[in-house]
Amino acid sequence: MISLLPCNVPQITLKLNTFGLVKTALMKYYLFLFCLLLLVLTQFSCENKKKENQKEIPELNPVVEKEKPGITIENFETNAFPDAVIEMYSPLGNESFAEGNVPFEFNIKNYPKNGGPERFVFKMAINGDAPVSYHMPAFKRTFNSGTYRAVAYLLDKEGMALKEFGNYVQRDFIVGDSQPFPESDEPYMVLNLPENDQVFSPGEPVTVDILLIGGGLEEDGLKFILLVDGMEQEVQEPYPVNIKNLPPGIHDIQVKLVKASGEELSGIFSAAKRQITVEN
Repeated sequence: MISLLPCNVPQITLKLNTFGLVKTALMKYYLFLFCLLLLVLTQFSCENKKKENQKEIPELNPVVEKEKPGITIENFETNAFPDAVIEMYSPLGNESFAEGNVPFEFNIKNYPKNGGPERFVFKMAINGDAPVSYHMPAFKRTFNSGTYRAVAYLLDKEGMALKEFGNYVQRDFIVGDSQPFPESDEPYMVLNLPENDQVFSPGEPVTVDILLIGGGLEEDGLKFILLVDGMEQEVQEPYPVNIKNLPPGIHDIQVKLVKASGEELSGIFSAAKRQITVEN
């Protein structure tokens, strides 16, 4: 039987197969390019949206807290008059008085006239309250019923309390229907400076002067805690301190007498508080 197919059929078939393979490869290549282009466009679109979002939300500047003026505390020593003596003739210890006027009488010895400021000779504090200045050795004060402790002390020419034994004297007395203070051997304190409601000029140091009575800081294992608007500072020397760089405004100054461990004393005269003002 004679075949009617032309002799070049295999060649035509090979060409057709080759053309199909090339066509398929080109389609895959174009599909790859299309996918790559689509990916690039998608990425570019995302980047643009990200930048737009970043533009819509402004960056917040970091908040920098302004530093408060530095408050410094420094000790300084005062003049001493170890031979100066103040004696209290009235009242006597636990003496009783009727409500009304109570007489006070003092005797001062070995105290030079220039030892204290000209406007007064000594100060007296009652029950730990703000001390009052006196320049007369005898006077009267009015009291309601109660139990009182009077502490009188001499001053140097700068107004600081003299702190040697004999430079100060204390008496308990009773007015009306009251009872004596419970007996106690604990030391106690009087806050000489600052004065209550004292006004200071800008930049003027605030002097804190404390009189310790009935003991010593080192000998009795004690210390003072000075609080300036709640900020604590230990004071372990029996000398006045200057508070510097207080900003303008009203400030609370508080002093506590405590044990070296920080434990509070049981006595009723182991703390005092004053309010002062620094002008603008």
